[in-house]
Amino acid sequence: CFVCGKGRATITCCETDCDRSFHLPCAVEGECVTQYLPPYRSFCWEHSPEQAVEAAPEEDTTCPICLDPVEDRKPYGTMVCPACKQAWFHRGCIQRHAVRAGVLPFQCPVCRDRDAFLLEMLTLGIRVPLRLPSWDDSYEYAGLDERHSRCDARECLCPGGREHAEEQGPWQLLLCCSCAGEGTHRRCSFLRNSTASWECDSC
Repeated sequence: CFVCGKGRATITCCETDCDRSFHLPCAVEGECVTQYLPPYRSFCWEHSPEQAVEAAPEEDTTCPICLDPVEDRKPYGTMVCPACKQAWFHRGCIQRHAVRAGVLPFQCPVCRDRDAFLLEMLTLGIRVPLRLPSWDDSYEYAGLDERHSRCDARECLCPGGREHAEEQGPWQLLLCCSCAGEGTHRRCSFLRNSTASWECDSC
């Protein structure tokens, strides 16, 4: 593997005369692209397909998924919607969005274009599962409309347990201000009573 240097790398760049091989888990670190549609081609960083859009993100442009700033250029980790040319994403964010959405509702979160957006993302190596959205899965997402109500700190210090929550004080439960999908007691994350918001490690 040209990325990690270890053996048994089974994916080889499909460009003629290129002998670079890599492991699938090493692809992102090596800025490789694997296309998850026929003919299922893979490319090393040098031969990967690039977006033809001649736009560049404006200053202070943020990813509409994570709301963090995007790069001021077009590196491997930054992508733009080919339809509206206004929506800039982190590759990791759009990949997570694709995995949750599935192929039917997958579209640009800003302009809602589907056809051009889907084709471009597939070409650039975003894996879009051929299934229904995961938020419609009654098993995995049962109770999705309910508010998160447990402490997810690595070590919960609350005597009442992870499910215990009080209106205020050290055992008040704060939810992540970005995703609201994880929570922590103030004391479990060493937060002061004056701290109004908290963000989980994932966000």
